[in-house]
Amino acid sequence: MNKRMKKERDDRMYEAILSLKTTEECKKFFSDLCTLTELQAMEQRFQVAVLLEQGMIYTDILERTGASSATISRVNRSLQFGANGYSVVFRRLGLRGGEEEP
Repeated sequence: MNKRMKKERDDRMYEAILSLKTTEECKKFFSDLCTLTELQAMEQRFQVAVLLEQGMIYTDILERTGASSATISRVNRSLQFGANGYSVVFRRLGLRGGEEEP
């Protein structure tokens, strides 16, 4: 496959996630889909995003989560310049600072 050609995303996985109804179903699905290391990394990134959204500083986040400064920076860039996915989730979960959906 030519490196310049990107494979189109398949919506079925995202539709599968939307079909899950409980936290337990979600945990089971992601346990089947991801390795333990992948799950831990995603959980850590989300925790970092929440703490950044709450205004916590990098050093405190690093101490609290064990995330590297590179991970904290990457999450912060996503919060500031990403697709606003975190904002949608933060608003729906009642976390501080989530913006309304367009």
